[in-house]
Amino acid sequence: MKEAMDKHNHDPVAVEQEEWRKRQVKGRFKQLLTISSPIFILLLWEFLSRTGLVDARFFPPPTDIVGTFLVMGTGGELFNHIGISLYRIFAGFLLGVIPAVILGLIMGLYSPVRHFFSPLIMALMPIPTLALLPIILIIFGVGEVSKIVTIAGSVFFPVIINTVAGVVNIDRIYLDVAKNYGADSKNFFFKIALPGSLPVMLEGIQMGQAIALLTIVAAEMMGANSGIGYLIWTSYKAFLLQEMYVGLVLISFFGYLFSLILRGFQNKLLPWR
Repeated sequence: MKEAMDKHNHDPVAVEQEEWRKRQVKGRFKQLLTISSPIFILLLWEFLSRTGLVDARFFPPPTDIVGTFLVMGTGGELFNHIGISLYRIFAGFLLGVIPAVILGLIMGLYSPVRHFFSPLIMALMPIPTLALLPIILIIFGVGEVSKIVTIAGSVFFPVIINTVAGVVNIDRIYLDVAKNYGADSKNFFFKIALPGSLPVMLEGIQMGQAIALLTIVAAEMMGANSGIGYLIWTSYKAFLLQEMYVGLVLISFFGYLFSLILRGFQNKLLPWR
């Protein structure tokens, strides 16, 4: 019996299977923790609100908020706000990410370009995009373009900075090998700089999507007549707090959803991480 156990312990296949089972158990436990924390908060909120330990006028029970969501969704107006906000987010996100990635790759590859643009980026980056909203409104008016440009401006800087950092930190040996084999600018761009900077670049894009959500809410509060931010602000002013919470929950949901999508995209592009 003892010999069989010793043989099992020294069997590399059996050891690997045991390690795999342990990883599976740990993975399920982590998933359980991830799911349990928001459920616990919602149950606690429901309990405190129903028992009067917190003022239900300011913190309505989650079940009431769900009921308000269903009523608003039945009328169709809620989905109109959602559709408009998502359009602005996607358009502004793409308008900010695409030029940031292209310029970031060029700056990372070519030192003169990096030294030329770096002072401009460092000077403009600390200025909140919303602080520039009056100028954006003067240039682009109060229509959709101004809101899209506002989101693009807030997304641009974290993406370009991470992209440049990703290219600059590529191991020099890859650049030297490419030069020795006579790689042209196109190969440097698409086969060295782009894949080499992806890990850091995608972190900047992840950060950019979170900033885009923050910006759209503030932009729609300040100068819009539709969208989730507009819904939150007008509901607050009318003291319709359940409707306000519906807007807040929607922003939280889309932030989590976009983060999952980008993480999944990152896992596909970088399976070794």
